[in-house]
Amino acid sequence: MATFSLPAKDVDEWNLNPTVTYRHVLSQSTGVHNPLRTIGLCDLDCFYAQCEQRRLGIDPALPIVVLQWDMLIAVNYPAREFGIKRMTKLPDAKKMCPNLVVVHVATYKDGESEPKYHPDPNNKTHKVSLDLYRRESNKILNVFKTTLPTAEIEKASIDESFVDFTRPIQQILLERYPELASPPPDSPLNLDTPLPPPPARLEWHKSSVWVPVNPEAEKGTESSEGPQQEQDSTPATWHDVALSIAAELLDNTRREIRETLGYTTSAGIARNKFLAKLVASYKKPNSQSVLRNAAIPNYLRPLPFQKIRFLGGKLGTILAEEYEAKTVGELLYIDLAEMQRKFGPESLWVYQVFRGIDIGEVKEKPPVNKSMLASKNLPKPIRQDGDVLQWVRVLCSELAVRLLEARETGTVWPKTIALHTKQAGDSASKSKQTPFPFVRDLTGDVIVAAVMKLWKELHTSDAERAANPNVPKMKIINIAVSFNGVETLEQGQRNIAGFFGGPASKGASSSKLIAQEKKSHEDDSNASPLTYKCPTCSKVLSVLSVEGDDEDTRAARLEAVKAEHEDFHFAQRLSRQETIKLGAGSGKRRISPARRGPPSKKRKEPGIESFFKKK
Repeated sequence: MATFSLPAKDVDEWNLNPTVTYRHVLSQSTGVHNPLRTIGLCDLDCFYAQCEQRRLGIDPALPIVVLQWDMLIAVNYPAREFGIKRMTKLPDAKKMCPNLVVVHVATYKDGESEPKYHPDPNNKTHKVSLDLYRRESNKILNVFKTTLPTAEIEKASIDESFVDFTRPIQQILLERYPELASPPPDSPLNLDTPLPPPPARLEWHKSSVWVPVNPEAEKGTESSEGPQQEQDSTPATWHDVALSIAAELLDNTRREIRETLGYTTSAGIARNKFLAKLVASYKKPNSQSVLRNAAIPNYLRPLPFQKIRFLGGKLGTILAEEYEAKTVGELLYIDLAEMQRKFGPESLWVYQVFRGIDIGEVKEKPPVNKSMLASKNLPKPIRQDGDVLQWVRVLCSELAVRLLEARETGTVWPKTIALHTKQAGDSASKSKQTPFPFVRDLTGDVIVAAVMKLWKELHTSDAERAANPNVPKMKIINIAVSFNGVETLEQGQRNIAGFFGGPASKGASSSKLIAQEKKSHEDDSNASPLTYKCPTCSKVLSVLSVEGDDEDTRAARLEAVKAEHEDFHFAQRLSRQETIKLGAGSGKRRISPARRGPPSKKRKEPGIESFFKKK
């Protein structure tokens, strides 16, 4: 591979050695354009396989695969040495490795409130559970938050986390180099004064693999000694100092994960999210790779560009055909103006990614997901009412486990519960939701009762179908139950179960309970009204406050009224929404938002294929 040298005029375009000022060290705002910005991506090695290896107490050196029905979803590195891959069929994998350890994921079964490791799970009667992996993932995330309290941490997936080290790097820089705390007194630029040169001899982090700046000239130096040997040709920069600090911090966190939880990880550290994720796979497993700014051009140039996220599908194919190119280096000669002329202004993203530029932020996600979904593609369709209860119980057991786990860290509760079903032959799903009243003792049966009520409202009964031949036959091929609007409850909401007493614990409607309470006190001379004015419709709602009510009880009454009224407006907005026209002027049918059915699997980030269309 030939070494790629950038023309002097292009160095600024790649932004390889930006000026670092005192303001960048001292600023409390660590934006994406701070030249000290340093991002890490930590990836669990064969995470599902490691979880099962730890659960069973299996030697990590043994080959192990994790099975979901007839498909391998995880293959550890010892098993990969036999040539086994995730696409390998299980019978072939056993032939390739006779002593292979095979573990099927836990599954839910009707009549069981928790997932179990069944000896012979059947897709026709069981539902896959990933609860173990989700719990272990949360433990690992907690280690990140404990060991890196001042860093921004984003859980990218169940086995990946991004870390923005900029703030802790600023703090450590000031501790190690106190002269950076203020610019020289005679500096006319004050905080915008560039920093003095970094130390001539930088202590590179020994446990990290440093990607070489010149791969051909430095063959065999992909180690901690590599950067040291390259000092003469590529002097250290302040961002190199930042990288070394981040490498030390992340290595400490990875060690803590390994020693306390038993998991090995691979990590990448670079100046942005794109490069950190890319370089995390440079040396695996159980390794940490660092990409200096100076090494970016020669690292990216030979890379097949269709391996870059969002460039592996239609967009990558268009670029490959347009320029007859396969690697990033073959597209570097394309001028930005030409690329934008052919593919539109949004092609700036592609132009920058090829040069290692990415302004994506590391954003910490809320501790509790706003929604929880349990879904099942049915191997045998539901054709009558009697067939649905089995799967409803299974799905509701999963939701009960997940919600109870979420409540271990705080009093959270969903605003609504929804049922989604898809009929064979229909392009869209049907769904219906209802408020989910708070109950103190949550069980799967409480959720089942709410879902079965939705089922009766959503689908024509067996008797009605038999009596009316015009009603189409039932053939449900997918069923899903979801909690929506999962949030931490306020004090008044937390005590609503105590106010409503026994009926609420059985899932009774809050509106009926409020009406009953109001009626029982209509003649009470000591009663006084509590009011709430809706900011949307200006309607004034009221409930009665009886003498002797405590503050929590009064708050509970009012919160219940407010919640139900807000649900009323939500339903109104859905009914008023205009249908969305798909393909303007194309004559395609229009689908109402209310009929779109359950949300499909959420894309992690929006693609940009739509921006790249020839004029």
